[in-house]
Amino acid sequence: MEPIHKGIGIVSLGDLSPLIPKIVAAHIESYLHLDADILPAEDLPAAAYSRQRLQYDAGKMIAFLESRPPTGHKKKIALLAADLFVPIFSHVFGESRQGGAWALTSVFRLERQKNGSIPAPETLYERTAKVALHEIGHLFCLVHCDDPLCLMHFSGGLSDLDRTPLQFCRYCAQYLREAKF
Repeated sequence: MEPIHKGIGIVSLGDLSPLIPKIVAAHIESYLHLDADILPAEDLPAAAYSRQRLQYDAGKMIAFLESRPPTGHKKKIALLAADLFVPIFSHVFGESRQGGAWALTSVFRLERQKNGSIPAPETLYERTAKVALHEIGHLFCLVHCDDPLCLMHFSGGLSDLDRTPLQFCRYCAQYLREAKF
């Protein structure tokens, strides 16, 4: 049996710039003080694709990832360029289960402005890091925070996400320090 690493495993699903996992890894290490290991890329799970919506069902994708034999990381995040949804929303930037093993972050809607234009690369990278850190917070049992200046505050759209600073409020930060592994 493979030993469990006290860090976060990062997996790219499908076609994704190799720079994205490196940026997410750097943010995990600097903001959460956890090791972040970039694992081999994998294909998107075909069973999670909805032909009706032309998107991937985030819940089905997490269920698929969690159904596989465990590997060396207790917590993992999958990064992808495909569009995600959950049944109650037209799309989501990311998804995870409270206290679960897997989180998802999609750059699909992060790499376009509301008007359809392409944002500066640093905007895409910051948005991706924010969503990834938010979803990892859920893996450590954090819930949505009422503080609009906290990464755990719910972002309903790009304008909300862009307004959110790249930091946890003092309460969420303390909880994360105490909750990690």
